[in-house]
Amino acid sequence: MTDDSTPVPFRSGFLTLTGRPNAGKSTLINALVGHKVAIVSDTPQTTRHRFRAIVNDDAYQLILVDTPGVHKPHDVLGEELNRSAAKALESVDIVAFVLDASAPFGTGDEWVLDALVSTTAQRMLVVTKTDLVDEACIEGQIEAACRHAQRNAAPFDAIVALSALRGENVAAFLQVAQTMLPEGPRWFSPDMTSDQPLEVLIAEFIREKLLLGTHEEVPHAIGVVVEELEQDRRRKLVSVRALIYVEHESQKGIIIGKGGQRIKRFGTEARLDLENLLGSRVFLDLRVKVRKNWRRDVNQIRRFGYGEGL
Repeated sequence: MTDDSTPVPFRSGFLTLTGRPNAGKSTLINALVGHKVAIVSDTPQTTRHRFRAIVNDDAYQLILVDTPGVHKPHDVLGEELNRSAAKALESVDIVAFVLDASAPFGTGDEWVLDALVSTTAQRMLVVTKTDLVDEACIEGQIEAACRHAQRNAAPFDAIVALSALRGENVAAFLQVAQTMLPEGPRWFSPDMTSDQPLEVLIAEFIREKLLLGTHEEVPHAIGVVVEELEQDRRRKLVSVRALIYVEHESQKGIIIGKGGQRIKRFGTEARLDLENLLGSRVFLDLRVKVRKNWRRDVNQIRRFGYGEGL
């Protein structure tokens, strides 16, 4: 007979989300945290930072490590992002392979799974975007991923299928993850939901609007840095000055738009998100600067804080 007075041990640990670009990692993190901490777009390399989001509960603390999508690199930026994703597999308790239910399991997914062979962490298969497909498709994705994992002699310890966009089975993910966590301390303050510096969060929220608004025209060439951040508590106003970097003059013109209308729209869209984030009115000053071929310059990439830059 169990003594109900025996305290339940507190559990805590780190879970890395890995997978191909656009598998749904950032959307899942936002759903788990309960509000937006990671930017989302359909553009590959949307996530450029390796950062941690924190899910707090009375019984556990789950630290989610978001990573850039693992992909075949085409420039130094891509190599840095892959290096960042690989480092996120070190010294974690759980590795969750995130698989898009709506994209057929392929060589890119196999490549990611092959990289997990040497990890000593527990492995979880997370099939996302289940709202886009039928049950047969979900089962097919699970079967394909499990077959490859077994071939590597690295089977999954748990499997969860969910739709982060609709919130379906997100609670089940947390229940499964909690059982896989070791006993441990609360690593972060209970009021923290991300370890990202505020300047980085602001820069990323701005970059998201640029990614969504420029489509295939310039997204990969965009970098954003917050130059100034001032908080006037008396006026409940936060002033932000940010520089948007591109690689060519033509890209600068695309972002600014005719008569500055496009950059004005980007600023308005970003400001609304930032006011929700900061709980304050925001004055946002955006400027565009050309830095040729910055994606080939590892020092510049790290100055932007991408990959292992922070």
